[in-house]
Amino acid sequence: MPTPERTASTDVRMRGFTQRAEVPTALAWIDAHTPLLPGESVAVDEATGRVLLQEVIAPIAVPEFDRAAMDGYALRGGETTGAGEYNPLEFPIAGHAWPGRPFEGEVPAGAAIRIMTGAPVPRGLDAVVPAEYASEQDGRLAITRAVAPGQHVGHVGEDIARGSTALAAGRRLRPQDAGLAASLGLAQLQVVRRPRVRLLVTGNEVRAPGTPKGPSEIYDANSVTLRGLVARDGGLLESHQRLGDDPQIIAQALAAPGADVVLISGGSSVGAEDHAPRLLAELGELAIHGIAMRPSSPAGMGRIGDTLVFLLPGNPVSCLCAYDFFAGRAIRLLGGRPADWPYPRTRATVARKIVSQVGRVDYVRVKVGADGVEPLALSGASVLSSTTRADGFVIAPAESEGFGPGTDVTVHLYECL
Repeated sequence: MPTPERTASTDVRMRGFTQRAEVPTALAWIDAHTPLLPGESVAVDEATGRVLLQEVIAPIAVPEFDRAAMDGYALRGGETTGAGEYNPLEFPIAGHAWPGRPFEGEVPAGAAIRIMTGAPVPRGLDAVVPAEYASEQDGRLAITRAVAPGQHVGHVGEDIARGSTALAAGRRLRPQDAGLAASLGLAQLQVVRRPRVRLLVTGNEVRAPGTPKGPSEIYDANSVTLRGLVARDGGLLESHQRLGDDPQIIAQALAAPGADVVLISGGSSVGAEDHAPRLLAELGELAIHGIAMRPSSPAGMGRIGDTLVFLLPGNPVSCLCAYDFFAGRAIRLLGGRPADWPYPRTRATVARKIVSQVGRVDYVRVKVGADGVEPLALSGASVLSSTTRADGFVIAPAESEGFGPGTDVTVHLYECL
């Protein structure tokens, strides 16, 4: 159990914050406590979106044999010199080659074989005449275009050389990356394990969408928002629990094993029933509580053993902002993704002044129009619709009083990369 002095110093209920941490301090704490998670093996057809733990070294060449790049006729390119519309050259057809069914044997000099795209080019032949420049009659081929040796032939290792690095460690796999691994015959890939995230929602007044509620109760929007954000950032939902405001129940949910990250929504501020900061301090470490930013100033973070815990305010915009600044960064880093926001950015000119206050970071929701960037008029921490009406947000740094008209700013767009 903690000492009485420690409990008193971390319990700010009904007393308020005496000081707030700066945003860079909170980010530095996160970066220092988010080691890359260990790896796991996944089937290659389930690997899209995952982060490679180890580089993929090609065990084979692709292709492993010279193959036709066109449907047509394989022959010796040097024997086609002079072929043209007014001087067709003829060759006897010695056989055919199909994908998976190569021509067996030697092709005599001055002869050709019928060949389909992807089929092995027989030994001794080195070019393919496309079908549109050839015609067949009575077992003989006539061509009207010369081809150089090597033309329309894919050579051994042309796509991937054996022993080369096909995919680098740390790469987030796209569908074509997984397909490339499959082309090397790999059925499994070593990827970074997805962070297991526990989502805890406090508040006796919170009800699940679709269930009856009283006139003084509210539906749980934060859970839906956070679940989507966790999935976006590569996290795996370990559990989702609505807990009410009983401190004992909240403590049990915080301390239970099995999660890499715990998100607790609500109960993070200075109200009489805001138990989460005190409980985190008692169970582990309350590293930061209260941050110089708007919204999300009651946000906090700490650890219980190796599990990271993030205190997210109950107001929906504050919850979204605190997740994006802090919890999302931790989940992405644990899972091997870049720390930065996965929002596309654009530069635009301020059309109407963006007001901020020196000493705090401001998360300002904005519209981007023909005249430039304008802050939303109604954008309180509880107004979730401000994030659906906004095109994105602008960050006003702590040393700034905002941005005047005509200033170029970076807008983070509410779209996922």
